[in-house]
Amino acid sequence: MAAADGAGVEISTVEQKLIEGQVVEGIKMCYDPEIPVNIYDLGLVYDVRVDNQAVVHVKMTLTSPHCPAAQILPRDVETRARLVPGVRDVRVEVVWEPSWNPTMMSEAAKLELGF
Repeated sequence: MAAADGAGVEISTVEQKLIEGQVVEGIKMCYDPEIPVNIYDLGLVYDVRVDNQAVVHVKMTLTSPHCPAAQILPRDVETRARLVPGVRDVRVEVVWEPSWNPTMMSEAAKLELGF
């Protein structure tokens, strides 16, 4: 019998993709305070994956290791991901490779910032 909180119950690939899409939409609500474009379109989020236990894994970076929002943005991403129905846990990993650069921005972000 499954635990009351759903732990140990596997979700389908379809459910994983649905949650992943909702997490991405949530992440698009996260902004670097100094840049008027969401961090997803900025290219700061390298990977969003939902495993079969409904655990969200986010791999992201920052514009620089000295980014003033270094403490805020990963927590904001985690909070937004946890708001998605069905998510059991969230793991956010901040990585420095590959290094972020402006070519990683979406076309919409480049237009918004005048690139």
